[in-house]
Amino acid sequence: MIAFHKVSFGYGAQDIFNQVSFLIRERDKIGLIGRNGAGKTTLFELLMGHLTPNDGVVSKPKDLTLGYLPQYIPSSDSTTLWLEVKEAFKNITSLQERLDVLHSQLSDVQEDEKELNKKLDEIHQINDRLQYLGAQHVEEQMEQVMIGLGFKRSDFNRPTLEFSGGWRMRIELAKILLQKPNLLLLDEPTNHLDIESIQWLEDYLKVYDGAVVMVSHDSAFLNNVTNRTIEIVNGRIFDQDMPYFEFVEFRKAQIELQKQAYENQQKEIEQTERFIERFRYKATKSNQVQSRIKQLEKIEKIEIDEIDTRNINIVFPPALHSGSIVCELKGLTKTFGNHVVLNNIDLNIERGEKIALVGKNGEGKTTLVKILMQQLEYEGVAKLGYQVKIGYYAQNQDEVLDLNKTVVQTLEDIAPMEMRPKIRNILGYFLFSNDDVFKRVSVLSGGERARLLLAKLLLEPVNFLILDEPTNHLDASSKEILKKAIKQYDGTVLLVSHDRDFLDGLADKIVEINEGKIKQYDGNIWEFLKKKKAENLQLLFNRNSKNNKELVTEKKSNQLSYAEKKELDKKIRKLENQIDKTEKEIQELENQVKECEHKISSGDEKILSDYNWFLGYEKKKEELNMLYEQWDKFSDELNVLLDEKNNYL
Repeated sequence: MIAFHKVSFGYGAQDIFNQVSFLIRERDKIGLIGRNGAGKTTLFELLMGHLTPNDGVVSKPKDLTLGYLPQYIPSSDSTTLWLEVKEAFKNITSLQERLDVLHSQLSDVQEDEKELNKKLDEIHQINDRLQYLGAQHVEEQMEQVMIGLGFKRSDFNRPTLEFSGGWRMRIELAKILLQKPNLLLLDEPTNHLDIESIQWLEDYLKVYDGAVVMVSHDSAFLNNVTNRTIEIVNGRIFDQDMPYFEFVEFRKAQIELQKQAYENQQKEIEQTERFIERFRYKATKSNQVQSRIKQLEKIEKIEIDEIDTRNINIVFPPALHSGSIVCELKGLTKTFGNHVVLNNIDLNIERGEKIALVGKNGEGKTTLVKILMQQLEYEGVAKLGYQVKIGYYAQNQDEVLDLNKTVVQTLEDIAPMEMRPKIRNILGYFLFSNDDVFKRVSVLSGGERARLLLAKLLLEPVNFLILDEPTNHLDASSKEILKKAIKQYDGTVLLVSHDRDFLDGLADKIVEINEGKIKQYDGNIWEFLKKKKAENLQLLFNRNSKNNKELVTEKKSNQLSYAEKKELDKKIRKLENQIDKTEKEIQELENQVKECEHKISSGDEKILSDYNWFLGYEKKKEELNMLYEQWDKFSDELNVLLDEKNNYL
């Protein structure tokens, strides 16, 4: 679908990509990984055509449609949620408007048969197009996606200006998903999603009928959605058809093998050089020496893939002594107008606990954090324990960072006097070195701002860390280092996060906020998620038990005759055979297409200039798509027959 052929790109003297080649196929689900600053966003800009390569070619089909979700987006405040999301269907809206115009014109051309037929033909074409686009199901699709992303039906008519930045990102994501482009480019799509919305998005993207390229530091999300991983390292890419976790292990093993091969080759070279040096001037060994010299010249030197090994270094200072109860909440209630966010909740946080605070967005997690930080008024009791001192990481970076200050000023202005000589060292721990410390906060990336906020936590000892979505902009290695630092910290931690992999093994208690109430779970995040699914299934079972009993009664009264059952089994076997045959044809054709794509990505000049070869390649893809459709049709028919059979068992 899209081919990068020997693409190079850089800013001034800084090279971002060097002779990069790869292919994005029609149904790829690609995880794009790399350190902050490696070039992931630049790759997106090249894909969209916002940047032009310094060298090489980015080839795209003319009819390609792209959907791009950046980390930061401008938002409109002039409409409601429903109308803003409906903008995703403006092509359908324009077709419907054209259809209305044509219908109104029919009476004016009744006497002109040629003009009448022309308009009727156009009406027929537009109706066919609207049916193909699913115009009759627009509102149903909108509701499905908005509910899946966490919006409530009561939100549909709310003005967009009432939604926070995180919810506006969801609005933009909803619009992009509903447009169903050929290629989705998603830059940190889970940053502002709660766990349930992340799981919904996972399921949606797994079966998305198009290509997806995503950047995400949520490794569990990345692993669950992708079937291919591309890593950017020092201007090069490493591309494998495997999900994230498998790719990480593969790269470790690959580099280990490279190291072993490199060491063996170095030993061989040293032995050869010693032989040459020892016998260089002996006439009896001259032929052997010359042979060894030629052998050295022919050796292809093994290189070990370069790895960016720079990492943040974070160790929290030992916690100050505090009382056994760090925080006590009794009858805590918080309302905004008529909206009750927290309703009469009780919670004790004890010294040394590491608690994960979870729940859907808008349920009150950040509200509770701001109450603990004494930033909001409330009813009830919210009392900190004896000698408790809080270290706070805020989710919304722009609220707590002065964009006009430099990196070093940000720490200097709040550091205790005795810590000021150590500020440059602390910044160095978070990869701010040399002139980086004089950058203004406004030009920092999301990852750099996250590192700066973490650096602020090291300026003085505390005993109660409150971290609100600390991993949103951190790369995988930085997240692991932060996770290790929190594990080793001997104080108390309240952690708001939707990153399941980050929470795994970190929190020893889960506190869920739901509809103004809290519920506590002992155990890890995966056990919590299993319990939640079980609870939801139990609710569903209770709700439908009456209907199920009625259905069983109905089945028993409608048994199939022997002849009908035999005929049904015959149809099922026939479809199963057709599906099996189609799957074999798909496998064979997929292998042929993959072989063609390998030739394209290898940059074979003869292939790239052969128009007829490309026609053959496109024909194979069309045949493959027809087989996919045929398989879908057979599978749907089989499912109908199996359901029919099960209903009479």
